[in-house]
Amino acid sequence: MLDKNGIAKRIAQEVQDGYYVNLGIGIPTLVANYVRDDIEVEFQSENGVLGMGPFPFEGEEDADIINAGKQTITTLPGASFFDSAMSFSMIRGQHVDLTILGSMEVAENGDIANWKIPNKMVKGMGGAMDLVASAENIIVAMMHTNKAGESKLLKRCSLPLTGVGCVKKIVTNLAVIEVTDKGFKLLERAPGVSIEEIQKATEGTLIIEGTIPEMSI
Repeated sequence: MLDKNGIAKRIAQEVQDGYYVNLGIGIPTLVANYVRDDIEVEFQSENGVLGMGPFPFEGEEDADIINAGKQTITTLPGASFFDSAMSFSMIRGQHVDLTILGSMEVAENGDIANWKIPNKMVKGMGGAMDLVASAENIIVAMMHTNKAGESKLLKRCSLPLTGVGCVKKIVTNLAVIEVTDKGFKLLERAPGVSIEEIQKATEGTLIIEGTIPEMSI
């Protein structure tokens, strides 16, 4: 079973040379720490940064340089800063190659709910709806179940939707899963996790074909 850093390490393997990548709040922000050194990737944050690097070491933080989640970040040589209008022009204009988001629920048809729990106060949707409406390639980083042990990979989302039919792949603490027109397709198992454990933790349709390898991270 993976922890949050393990999920981020596995997702980092999906990042390719030359990609422009938007990292959502939560687990996705960790991905920048694990991208291979031999490729060039530009990380974009919707608050107006292009060229984010790993998180700073303790004592080296600059409170004026933050990501969309208000975490302090570093920037790489050549990084640029701009206003939100420019940032969302990049997103809406489909200039981002890969979007990595956290989520509270994902449905087997690729619907995503990641911005609001009813009766709980939220500041707003932020850039989530723009990201899921504009991105061609969306990977979700999430825990497979909630704190009560209930599946977050569902037949249909119960929470308010952020986007419809948009998620391509999910990496959880238990598995790597592809979203297909027939349901969730199991691609890889987390180290030490059995297929039976993944089946039990998945409410939506889970497709299992052939031998399912363990993740390599």
